[in-house]
Amino acid sequence: MSRELKLDTSKIIGRVDDDGIGWLIFNQPERHNALSLEMWQGIGDTLEAYATDPDVRVAIMRGAGGKAFVSGADISEFDTKRGTAEQKDAYGVIAGRANHWLAVFDKPLIALIEGFCIGGGLATALSADIRFATPDSRFGIPAAKLGLGYEYAGLAKLARLVGPARARDIMFSARFMEASEAKDMGLINFIADRDDIEAETIAYAERIAGNAPLTVKAAKAAINTWERGAREKEVAQVKALVDACFDSADYKEGRRAFREKRAPDFKGC
Repeated sequence: MSRELKLDTSKIIGRVDDDGIGWLIFNQPERHNALSLEMWQGIGDTLEAYATDPDVRVAIMRGAGGKAFVSGADISEFDTKRGTAEQKDAYGVIAGRANHWLAVFDKPLIALIEGFCIGGGLATALSADIRFATPDSRFGIPAAKLGLGYEYAGLAKLARLVGPARARDIMFSARFMEASEAKDMGLINFIADRDDIEAETIAYAERIAGNAPLTVKAAKAAINTWERGAREKEVAQVKALVDACFDSADYKEGRRAFREKRAPDFKGC
């Protein structure tokens, strides 16, 4: 039976299903799910809750309404929420906390993308480990058409994913790309028809949820550590996570299930 998180906004929906999937739904379809200040707050609250919830083994982000994943920042708020330096700093604290959780969330995070995935929406999708999209999805970062500057961390992530030449093309041209091109350059992993994308994403998430959580956590940490330059402290933390796998009850269960030719029942310990 599903249970919903109690959040201070209706523009983010958090729901935990029985299959180990936690949902993070951007719920402002009338504005193509443009991210408002209260939505940034809800993102941080949701991911923080999922990080410590043993029932959540994998999380899926998606946009409500089917027309957009996230279309970027909610520009309608800029005069009232980002109109002064003081407001900008306060806004940055809340958005920064959400981006922190997107960066440090140690469970698999999947983006289910329908329609537009633009600007800050694409930056949010890049925080996911795996991205599904519909054939009619559109991707782009139109910062150069708006005069906006993009922070280093987001562009470094983009360049690592698609390569510096393609990252330059995306940023310099500010053009939109179709899903097929985005997949060819590695921006997304899978394309699924609109009628099938939810079921295919859930099936993929359930596959992850059925695997050993400690192994998946260690693998995500190792790959993230490599992406960030393999700093010595983080490499040591990965080693500790790998050692925890070998000392775990799940490792014993995995070997036992293999011998008995049955599906393992992993507990995450």
